[in-house]
Amino acid sequence: MRLRAARRTLVRSMDVSKAEVVEVLRPRTRINDAERTKQDIVEAATEEFATNGLSGGRVDAIAARTRTTKRMIYYYFGSKEGLYIAVLEKAYGNIRAHELRLHVDLLAPVAAISRLVEFTFDYQDAHPEFVRLVSIENIHRAEYIAQSSKLRTVNAPIIDTITSILKRGRSEGVFKSQIDAFDLHVLISSFCYFRVSNRYTLGAIFGRDVSEPVLRARHKRMLTDAIVALLEAPEAGTA
Repeated sequence: MRLRAARRTLVRSMDVSKAEVVEVLRPRTRINDAERTKQDIVEAATEEFATNGLSGGRVDAIAARTRTTKRMIYYYFGSKEGLYIAVLEKAYGNIRAHELRLHVDLLAPVAAISRLVEFTFDYQDAHPEFVRLVSIENIHRAEYIAQSSKLRTVNAPIIDTITSILKRGRSEGVFKSQIDAFDLHVLISSFCYFRVSNRYTLGAIFGRDVSEPVLRARHKRMLTDAIVALLEAPEAGTA
């Protein structure tokens, strides 16, 4: 009786079909199915927004890929912008989760920072959709990231991780540089990001394919060596 009453109330208050209401009000045993549906929607939306941007991305296309409806997408995420924020949260959450699984705290400082650099290089190279999403959100001047407290929380550990590596390296006398952890993060990410975000213009202008295995390997080694050398070098005027 309560379920039928709830269905009638929801039908009157929302522009949704009875079939969609039934889906929303399924018993608790269906909650895992709902979560899987939401994950499928976010996955499809990641591809759509990374390819076409927020403005060009179409909820109709996302619904078609997930065999659901626009109305159900709006039920789960509130709006197209809400779905886009969920995509950003998932994208940043994925890279940060992988970083935590590196367990660099168990490695010596040089090995730890090298592992982090190599991971960042490999991850961004393998996930151009992440780089495109970051580029798109910068076009929007981080308007949607600013709306998500989750994104601020999920990204904090990377600075803590780098801070810990630097602190250990300095205490052991391995690292002489006093570079700030945030600055180092920007330095590492910028090279990894640029070679993916600009791979087509680099190819068109210079005739070089940065995904070519030999060049890719050289870039990876060059970046890792440069970061370690920077950290090991004494500060100017302290030698």
